[in-house]
Amino acid sequence: MEPEEGKMGRYPRKGRKRKQAPNRLVGATEALRARWELEDRQPEPKKARLSTVLFTENCEITHGQLRELLKYAILGKSSAPKPSWCQLFHQNQLNNVAVFVLQGMSQLHFYKFYLEFGSLRKAFRHKFRLPPPSSNFLADIIGFQNRETAGYLPKIIKGSLLSTSSKANINLKNDPIIQKYGFKRVSLIRCLLTKEEMKTFHFPLQGSSDCGNFITTKYSGPITDNSPLFGLDCEMCLTSKGRELTRISLVAEGGCCIMDELVKPDDRILDYLTSFSGITKNILNPVTTKLRDVQRQLRALLPPDAVLVGHSLDLDLRALKMIHPYVIDTSLLYVREQGRRFKLKFLAKAILGKDIQSSNRLGHDAIEDARAALELARYFLKYGPKKIAELNLEALASQQELQGIGQQPRNTTILQHQNASVLECLDSVGQNLLLLARETDTVELPSSGNCQITKCLSNKEVLEQARMEIPLFPFSIVQLSFEPFSPVLTEEMNKRMRIKWIEMSTVYAGPFTKNCNFTALKTLFKGFGPVCSMTLVFETHQPHLCIQYEILEAAQLAIETLNGILLDDIYIKVQRPVTELTLDCDKLIKELEQDSENRDTIYLSGVSETFKEYLMQHSNLFIGLDAVILPKDLRSGNQKKYCFLKFKAFLNAQRALSILTGKYWKLKGRYALTPRHLHAWLRSSPPESRRPPGLRVIPPPTEKQALQTLKLDHPKIVAWRWSRKIGRLYHSLSPGTLCLILLPGTNSAHGSLSGLGLMGIKDEEESAIPSMGL
Repeated sequence: MEPEEGKMGRYPRKGRKRKQAPNRLVGATEALRARWELEDRQPEPKKARLSTVLFTENCEITHGQLRELLKYAILGKSSAPKPSWCQLFHQNQLNNVAVFVLQGMSQLHFYKFYLEFGSLRKAFRHKFRLPPPSSNFLADIIGFQNRETAGYLPKIIKGSLLSTSSKANINLKNDPIIQKYGFKRVSLIRCLLTKEEMKTFHFPLQGSSDCGNFITTKYSGPITDNSPLFGLDCEMCLTSKGRELTRISLVAEGGCCIMDELVKPDDRILDYLTSFSGITKNILNPVTTKLRDVQRQLRALLPPDAVLVGHSLDLDLRALKMIHPYVIDTSLLYVREQGRRFKLKFLAKAILGKDIQSSNRLGHDAIEDARAALELARYFLKYGPKKIAELNLEALASQQELQGIGQQPRNTTILQHQNASVLECLDSVGQNLLLLARETDTVELPSSGNCQITKCLSNKEVLEQARMEIPLFPFSIVQLSFEPFSPVLTEEMNKRMRIKWIEMSTVYAGPFTKNCNFTALKTLFKGFGPVCSMTLVFETHQPHLCIQYEILEAAQLAIETLNGILLDDIYIKVQRPVTELTLDCDKLIKELEQDSENRDTIYLSGVSETFKEYLMQHSNLFIGLDAVILPKDLRSGNQKKYCFLKFKAFLNAQRALSILTGKYWKLKGRYALTPRHLHAWLRSSPPESRRPPGLRVIPPPTEKQALQTLKLDHPKIVAWRWSRKIGRLYHSLSPGTLCLILLPGTNSAHGSLSGLGLMGIKDEEESAIPSMGL
């Protein structure tokens, strides 16, 4: 399978009109969508979340790409490039990073003992291939380079956007902030806008002709340097009478939000301005609070000598239709050349080292913006104009504008040192790394003041230490070592594993009458998915069909749909071949359905170009749709007649499947069974490993050999035991822990085996995936 996916938005794309689907299909989906929106109205709480819709076709992630994610988890987008293969939302909500390395294991081990790895495969919905390991896997993922060959990289600066070199040769006298305020620290009163300035910048003032229906706060003064500051920010929408208030947030000087209200405008709304305000129709519909209500509340909250602080505060006060004479406007406090103004997002990063107005969030957070403006005013009062001028904001802003990265400012020092190691990233933010391993393991990591290496006598002791010490370190690596299989056994396991998936994807159907329409039968079975081969079997009393499908979902769908149906007055059977490799097939299918990676993905067969076009145009009708995976034929490059739809949660997938397989859409489908990385692995199967179903690979084991497999040191038992132990430890970690389980793969004279990675964030999907009951 060659998946090609693109992330789907919640709104249809704009552009030329495309051919519309039948009205009955639109009506059925619209009715279901209305019910879904009622259930999905509540906004999701902000917490760290992973998305892997950017996976490459073969889902193989290099050690360098893995290192990208680890560095981004430590530093965030302001100081490190985003990972190229996945997305980590709300990185600042992460509490810890824990990496478990299962040395000696590979992707083959995971799928050979798939049932035994139940604890891990159900806990982690994100899985990916790793290339075979190099001589030092740990050094690869940490990114350490020999100082003699690579040179020592300087420490990375986090926080301010300004690099040290840009501070040199600044002529402070020409800085507009110095020209206005001088070099010395200024008082709070000096930072207030004068009446003339408020008039110049169109603040609402008492007696102004356009403020006749405005109300005043209870201001009476006098203002002193001890007067309280309050951060204010408002969000607006566009109505038939212009911009009107939809949200107000007020933050006290200690940072506590004392008022946060949604407001229903009196006039008809033309545009919610959601990309700025974050307000939607669904959010505002149940609101009953009016402008007069928040005016009354604001008058009650503000003391007589209150100073309001905001960014472009004139717009907020006009939206409130209120007059207050004591204001600090941070867009005017931090003076810029030629009357221009710095953006709040830029000032928050440059001055405070904080990222606000994240692109991952819909609209601005009024509380966050109010708090940022308040902190900027306090910073100015505390450090004075000279400190601000030394930052050379004008030069930095101009540099950003030239580089075209105003939307996502980045640390200029980081851009010069993208090859920094994970250790150096941790050191730059004053954090330490914990490494737990056995004494017999070779650990080639640098001796560093921020790397604590603890050696243990056994895997059991490593895990016990991990349970106690992982919560104490922001970044931990736990290495467990297992005896690798012999090369001969590994080769045999690899061959049998691939053959098992071929047999599981093969079905026998019959009996059929000798006069049946075999052309129609072939069309019927091809409707469930792509077919590798289809042959007639005449060894039986009545003819049968042997169909080998390209993917497991198609074979399972054929069995579930056709087994036991009446065809030409004969009840037919549709079943898999019974061999030693398919005896546990029913159990395996059930477990594959419960795999956390498959639970939120559905498989659809018989999809036409018209349906694909409709799906791409109306993706917003399917709540929670994350990606559409459209496989292509390897030779022709044409898209195949099936697809996978990946959703954010199981309930979203369940809802979509129920309607898409209903009478209106006439599609065949079920839940996915095979992760994308597994398709890529099986597709690389050499031709000689493919055998006709039913043939044996090796002679049956002797009784002594069979009993030997039941001993506790058998690899199957080892996989089961350690999967449960690591699973329990994962579930004991604190919420917000990014956890990676890495099976590095193996190398030998007989060939290399690719590795496998599993990752997730603790409590990321507790509502989407049922409890495992470990």
